[in-house]
Amino acid sequence: MANLNELVSALRCELICSGDPDYDHARKVYNGMIDRKPLAIARCASVADISACVTFAQRNGLLLAIRGGGHNAAGLGSCDNGLVIDLSQLNGVRVDAGTRTAEVSGGCLWRDVDRATHGFGLATPNGIISTTGVGGLTLGGGIGHLTRKYGLTIDNLLSVEMVLADGSFVTANEERNQDLYWAVRGGGGNFGVVTSFTFQLHPVHTVFAGPMFWPVEISSEVLARYQEFIIGAPDDINGFFAFLKVAPSSHFPEPLHLRTVCGVVWCYTGASDQLEQIMNPVRRWSKPIFEEIRSMPVPALQSMFDSLRPAGHQWYWKSDFFNALSDEAIRRHSQYGARLPTSLSTMHLYPTNGAVHRKAESETAFAFRKTHWAEAIAGVDPDPANRDAIVGWARECWEALHPYSAGGAYINFMMDEEPNRVAATYGCNYERLREIKSKYDPENIFRVNHNVTPKR
Repeated sequence: MANLNELVSALRCELICSGDPDYDHARKVYNGMIDRKPLAIARCASVADISACVTFAQRNGLLLAIRGGGHNAAGLGSCDNGLVIDLSQLNGVRVDAGTRTAEVSGGCLWRDVDRATHGFGLATPNGIISTTGVGGLTLGGGIGHLTRKYGLTIDNLLSVEMVLADGSFVTANEERNQDLYWAVRGGGGNFGVVTSFTFQLHPVHTVFAGPMFWPVEISSEVLARYQEFIIGAPDDINGFFAFLKVAPSSHFPEPLHLRTVCGVVWCYTGASDQLEQIMNPVRRWSKPIFEEIRSMPVPALQSMFDSLRPAGHQWYWKSDFFNALSDEAIRRHSQYGARLPTSLSTMHLYPTNGAVHRKAESETAFAFRKTHWAEAIAGVDPDPANRDAIVGWARECWEALHPYSAGGAYINFMMDEEPNRVAATYGCNYERLREIKSKYDPENIFRVNHNVTPKR
């Protein structure tokens, strides 16, 4: 048994252990389906604290988990009987408006970044929920509202600082440790603890954004028209397709509450006088039963769904990339989209074309550069009693759709039961990732993730 007193003496931060008053709260992650019990949780306040934890875990053979925002679907920010490095105390953001860059500490949430950059009229691509951690989303690739215009989050990552498996501290960018810089852009948390990210920012202050809904009964027609539209659309328009039950909220007309619909959540970054020209053809697909596209600040868009997705719900995810949606794939999407098992369950198709396609598959660890969508199938409910229903629907839906997919999956949408899919997800880049893993983490200390195994 590891002597935690030894670790306490090496730290200048709080170490929370089983039996401490804050333990049950501190061990929780975003997904309420995850109930892991670590030996201890270190709320690291410095690089020195992180290095001490990594060294201690390695010396004592402890399982080591890294938690940024704790938002990971598979709950990979925690582990049983191991040590959790909690980065939440490292939450500073420094914006340099002159160079249009932001230095972001490893424990930040995206809302921290959005608030800091918005004051300068700047933004960088991230996700669609502002409570998501910067670290997890970035290291997995980063897909969201600004993807078609400015690429993945990793396409805007200029540099990282990180603690390696041997406890050392390094910088990785285009000039230093280039192999590590390549690997962290999509390779997940396999290579160390990122303590700081530097992002390129873009002049985005206000966008036109919001949802359009159609009856789920015509979802096959709408999805076919959406596919045709988004593949050829200008980069300024982003829109992810969704099957959902309308939230019983004052934002939506009461007759729509809890009605199953299909829809698109749009984000437009271009000139306002061109918006109607772009959207009028969309309205001719079939008349929407709801539409609210309006001007809003970027942070308002990024946090639009936060209240609908609080921490603690039960989540079960499945994912695939898609190159194209055949008639049969569209039919099956419509079939399962109409059978959402709970009011919060959903199925999304996030576009991954536009700027994403302008990088080669080998340019970063993120390999699926030529696909058009990353799909998220998410069974969601606050009640653990509905676990079987949401898991069963998500698995059945995925099994029906997978034969029409590109084969790999977006790792940020994967549970931890799918190790056999990791190699498929990294495709042509997997062997290079294994070589880099062997160089920087030969003993696989960082393995509580979608693990890339080192070459022996």
